[in-house]
Amino acid sequence: MLFNSYEFLFLFLPVTLYGFFWLGRRSVAYGAAWLALASLLFYGFWNPAYVGLLLASIGFNYVFGLWISRANARRQAGRKRHLLIFSITANLALLAYYKYANFFLTNIDTLTGSHWTLPDIILPLGISFFTFTQIAFLVDTYQGKVKEYDFVHYVLFVTFFPHLIAGPVLHHKEMMPQFAHLSTYRPDWNNIATGWLLLTLGLCKKTMLADPLAPYVNLVFDGAQTALTTGAAVHTYEAWAGALAYTLQIYFDFSGYTDMALGTALMFNIRLPTNFNSPYKATSIIEFWRRWHITLSTFLRDYLYIPLGGNRHGQARRHANLLITMLLGGLWHGAGWTFVLWGAMHGSFLVINHLWQGVCNRLQIQTDFGRIGKLAGAALTFMAVVSAWVVFRADNLPQALTLLQAMCGMSPPANTFPANRLIEFSSKTGRDLLQLIALGLLWVWILPNSSRIVFRDRGPVLTVVQGFGVIALLCVVIDRFGNYSPFLYFQF
Repeated sequence: MLFNSYEFLFLFLPVTLYGFFWLGRRSVAYGAAWLALASLLFYGFWNPAYVGLLLASIGFNYVFGLWISRANARRQAGRKRHLLIFSITANLALLAYYKYANFFLTNIDTLTGSHWTLPDIILPLGISFFTFTQIAFLVDTYQGKVKEYDFVHYVLFVTFFPHLIAGPVLHHKEMMPQFAHLSTYRPDWNNIATGWLLLTLGLCKKTMLADPLAPYVNLVFDGAQTALTTGAAVHTYEAWAGALAYTLQIYFDFSGYTDMALGTALMFNIRLPTNFNSPYKATSIIEFWRRWHITLSTFLRDYLYIPLGGNRHGQARRHANLLITMLLGGLWHGAGWTFVLWGAMHGSFLVINHLWQGVCNRLQIQTDFGRIGKLAGAALTFMAVVSAWVVFRADNLPQALTLLQAMCGMSPPANTFPANRLIEFSSKTGRDLLQLIALGLLWVWILPNSSRIVFRDRGPVLTVVQGFGVIALLCVVIDRFGNYSPFLYFQF
């Protein structure tokens, strides 16, 4: 089920919300069980067959979490370590089969000339997110951070529908106290109002910016693929238009989903962790990764980068750990060499950023260059991020190279271009794209982050005005539901 659908807004959400508070008044267990069942229904709406896979994963990890906890209580260090290694391996094996089996076989066939095949594997929605969430649970249990093992609450922790499909990645200790607290099961009208505001804002990002940008992105990237086979060229301005369009599309698509997730959860008095903090305002690539997909960045830092050694074994090892972490982070997004290269690019950017900081520290160079320096840093960071997004979006590496070359002006002379350009900015279509790009850039660079937006009680008049404003915006968004599309991060 999609957030941007009639059945979610007018049936699933109000019924689930009413049932949650009605049952929660009678029993916390009833309210939690209702929300867990509703979340499973939400997931099964896509493909009921994979509800069994989700439940099997939940049951497996819950049992191993209990065993690790008991081994920890009995001070059986060796046993709990073996249990942790086995359970994490099993989770990664499941993820590898569904997400990477065909990718690995295809590359093996290319290298060896063999012809191994597997039947078509449908990637279960959200498998990367619920797998990482449960790996974090197992590690936290191993470290003695998990204090509650109520099974219904654990099921709800994994399946809670606002985050289940595309995050954020949750930690057990963040959620369990909220599920157990009595006030969670009592309506809070301020939370409901702010939740509706965030949900509406997220829908606005998705339907009014991300989805309208998608056709232009497809036009440019498909044009680059055609150019590979026909010998045509992609103009520099077309390549930049497509790159900026995708940079904004993926931002508004994913941050829009996250706003909807945070807003929907808040209606149930559940606070999910912030996943975005205006990442395109970052003045360095290090800062970018503290602002973009924050929960994934934190997961990779805590459960991959630090266990690899982090920065504890010298600069060379630190940089190697950064590269490994980002390579695997890229591969987590999808089974393709474009994702691996995207991870390698960001890993290299991070290494260069750390090297620059190291040089400045050794030479005692002041890195605060004032407003001009920050603007230059933000511009350089944004250009690096845009170039990496081109690789991330491309269907293959030659397509990505074609667009990157065009962005750098390495295309044939203008008189060799075919008569029909991909995008004519003198046409209405071209002007519409420019307007979308301009509006998107103004949004991400000027407006405050969504996490700072709340529905404030400023007296009856202003409260009513705010309410009508949200309703009017929601009506505009709902009017555009005819062309709704799945969220980009569903495929990851």
